[in-house]
Amino acid sequence: MGIYINVGNEGFRSSRKREYIDKSGLIALVNDTLFSEWRFSCVTRCRRFGKSMAAKMLCAYYDHSCDSRSLFADLEIASHPSFEEHLNKYPVIYLDISDFVTRFKDDSIIEHLDEELRAEIHEAYPDIPQKDGDDLMALLIRVAAATGERFIFIIDEWDAICREFPIGKSAMDHYVDWLRRMFKGGSTMKVFAGVYLTGILPIKKYKTESAMNNFTEYSMVTPRRMAHYFGFTKDEVRMLADRHGMDSDDLEKWYDGYQIGSEPSMFNPNSVMQAIDNQWCESYWAATGAFDTVAHYIQMNYEGLKDDIIRMLAGGRCQVDPTGFQNDMSVVRNRDDVLTVLIHLGYLSYDRREKECYIPNREVAGEMVNAVKRNNWTPVVDALEQSKALLRATLEGDCEAVARGVDAAHDENTSILSYNNENSLACVLSIAYYYARNDYVIHRELASGKGFADLVLIPRKNVNVDSPAIILELKYNKDADGAIAQIHRKQYPAKVAQHTYNLLLVGINYDRQAKTHECRMEWVKSEG
Repeated sequence: MGIYINVGNEGFRSSRKREYIDKSGLIALVNDTLFSEWRFSCVTRCRRFGKSMAAKMLCAYYDHSCDSRSLFADLEIASHPSFEEHLNKYPVIYLDISDFVTRFKDDSIIEHLDEELRAEIHEAYPDIPQKDGDDLMALLIRVAAATGERFIFIIDEWDAICREFPIGKSAMDHYVDWLRRMFKGGSTMKVFAGVYLTGILPIKKYKTESAMNNFTEYSMVTPRRMAHYFGFTKDEVRMLADRHGMDSDDLEKWYDGYQIGSEPSMFNPNSVMQAIDNQWCESYWAATGAFDTVAHYIQMNYEGLKDDIIRMLAGGRCQVDPTGFQNDMSVVRNRDDVLTVLIHLGYLSYDRREKECYIPNREVAGEMVNAVKRNNWTPVVDALEQSKALLRATLEGDCEAVARGVDAAHDENTSILSYNNENSLACVLSIAYYYARNDYVIHRELASGKGFADLVLIPRKNVNVDSPAIILELKYNKDADGAIAQIHRKQYPAKVAQHTYNLLLVGINYDRQAKTHECRMEWVKSEG
């Protein structure tokens, strides 16, 4: 067993000793590419979404130095027609770039990387002569020609150099040149049966073209047919919740919300497993240096980016064009680039059909709030911190306190909070009731009765049974009593009452001339 070549199956064996969600169907997709023009795959997804586990699984399956049949016998791949054809049939080179990033901090990193791999390949094939001036690819060409073997090359954290090296270092350019030498040369097809890169960022672009356009890229923006293997599905999480006595609704609130390609509901796998292990849902999404590097771009407020972040904290969505991003953390030039970085890092989810991004769940929303605090957006931070008091005042029926709380959330220096219609008021109310997301599912423009209620807060299944659903109707330069009347006239309560027998109707009006809010409330008891 080597460090880089034929590393065996111990990594995947360790994963199988604990709870394991079967994602082995990924192997069949990779098998389908072997020995074809599609043999080069770059599969990138955000951190804690199982990148390294997938790499270890592929090593265990392909590595001809071990017998992995028992590890896969009860998994999906075992019933696939390609299972026997490729099981433990190849010499496998496994490279974790993050290991080199931690050891080498200058432009010599690629030289060291090539030298260490070359030494181990020579040790594995001592009868193949190593000539002066050989680089790794030259040696592999000679090995393949002499033995007839074709390698599987798996690179984990392929983009660690791109993410970690400071601006101005040429290491990344050297690295891209090394990758081109390995995977774009005329002899590449004679050396590799398949190549699998995994990391966070897709392959760096020069102008508009990928540095290695022979790779098929699967990413958080364009997952293609691998979307199912990017995270946990809702059915998989519900199965885990039932098995371990957890509340699946609680897991959904905290970790669901990623729309990845054709998969409408994907969970953060690492956070789900930690929650199940701890028997408690909380944020397991520790702040990273990667997010810190884009925080100052948010502060610069490219093209209203600050307002976009606030809008998404309020539960809204923002248009984004991810196609111009060069997949380089040191080249962030505009609003779309910042939002695209946040999608790849997992801080935003991307709806490919609508070309929109949004904050996926409570765990990530908490990190976004921390980012807002670090960027000193004082009025917004104050509104968020006061949201707990506002919810309490609402539930206590204190109309004056609610009106004061909404006043506090209205920051005229932030365009998204500058009123010009009822939709702007709804956005402010979503921020003002941010704390309510802990116990409520918040809907904007919920179809109810004969129209659309402006803001509806429906209690989550695991909260107090007496917690009311809250229907907020918003008016602009009219009156709060008229808002309550509209709730009844359009029969909003009839639709919302299916969630709870206890309803609280809230009418809020903004008087533009006085720049004050007026609130009226009414309790409604339905039969339950």
